[in-house]
Amino acid sequence: MALKQCPNHLEQVQFDFHMKPDSITSRHVWSATLKSLAVGFCVFCLGGVLAGWLTAHNVHGYLAFLDDVVAGLFAGFLVLLYERGRQRAFDNLRESERVLKERTALLQSREELLKIFVKHVPAAVAMLDRGMGYLQVSDRWCVDFSLDSSQVLGRSHYEIFPDLPDRWKQLHRRALDGETLRAEEDRWDREGGTTWLRWEMRPWQNLDGMPGGILIFSEDITRRRQIEESLSEIPRKLIEAQEQERTRIGRELHDDIGQRLAMLAIELQKMHEDRLILPKVRSRMGELQKQTVEIAADIQSLSHELHSAKLQYLGITGAMRGFCREFGEQQKVEINFQTHDVPSPVPPDTALCFFRVLQEALHNSAKHSGVRHFEVRLWGTSDEICLTIRDSGVGFDREGAKTSRGLGLISMEERVKLVKGTLSIDSQPKRGTTIHARVPLGSDSDSMRATG
Repeated sequence: MALKQCPNHLEQVQFDFHMKPDSITSRHVWSATLKSLAVGFCVFCLGGVLAGWLTAHNVHGYLAFLDDVVAGLFAGFLVLLYERGRQRAFDNLRESERVLKERTALLQSREELLKIFVKHVPAAVAMLDRGMGYLQVSDRWCVDFSLDSSQVLGRSHYEIFPDLPDRWKQLHRRALDGETLRAEEDRWDREGGTTWLRWEMRPWQNLDGMPGGILIFSEDITRRRQIEESLSEIPRKLIEAQEQERTRIGRELHDDIGQRLAMLAIELQKMHEDRLILPKVRSRMGELQKQTVEIAADIQSLSHELHSAKLQYLGITGAMRGFCREFGEQQKVEINFQTHDVPSPVPPDTALCFFRVLQEALHNSAKHSGVRHFEVRLWGTSDEICLTIRDSGVGFDREGAKTSRGLGLISMEERVKLVKGTLSIDSQPKRGTTIHARVPLGSDSDSMRATG
């Protein structure tokens, strides 16, 4: 029965081997351990028997010889272990040296590739070490800063550019600590004039992953800034020319055409009162005289809009209040004008800007809002002056207005921008419109100088 069960047992062992390798491994370990213990026990017993026999026969010389042999074998074993350990350590050292040489060569090749890239990149790029000494510069860098690469490499960045501002030196230290920094526009005041730069600084890493220096990417945008400043001057000059033309036309209307219409009205009044003229003709003369007076009044109002002497002599508050009253009477609308905390005096450019914004806003509201009541509020704070014009009319779609803006809205925006202010328009269909202008006080030093 036992022999018949052996194949089943082997099949079970094979099944366990395929299904549970961990259990088979543990069995092999235990088997090897038991065999070692058995061999050691046998050696121990054999040694005990041999020692007893030698002791019984009083063979001390053999014992001494046996001790020497064992000591020699043990010493040889120790020497063998030492040599094997030393050889292994030597092999590990040679492998470490090989890896170090490979990584060093790789780093050197990477640095060489980086230098080649910096040299030939079509942009102004400089590669510097941790001491801000030049390792490589691009051809564009030399062109932009009028340098020769042969005279730059190895020298300090601060030696080449002794007029660098201290804030840039602080940025260099931050970049050497691992930061990536950039600026879209940065001003550099040099002895030869002002230079505008767009730049970026980023560290490059050495073998141990630490910053080995920095890369500086630079673009001279001075010419672009000059063009932008020239273009920004166009709206200012256009508005100045417009104001000058308004002043000229306003004065001509008031001093020339207005006076001539006044004389015509007087002559028509005399003819209307002349008894020698037929009554029918005198009646017609009276109607003409009335129409002439109305035209003269309209021209006078127009001349005041074009050139408001009240703005110059009464200030912004008096000029706005007078305009709101005249505009309301002329357009048959009601304007609620409120003011408080307005600084005195308001800078001339800001006063003229707000006056023109008020005129344009009220004209647009009277024409398009569909209501006859408007609110105007002028007030100031410690650092700005504000103007709000509000109506509760039909309003308009702001998204649609962006694509079809009229000259009036553009003119208001440009005027407020020239005095470094902001203009916002809040409007929705059937919910009215609010125009809000805000200008910081003291912003006129660099703004336009137009007279009204």
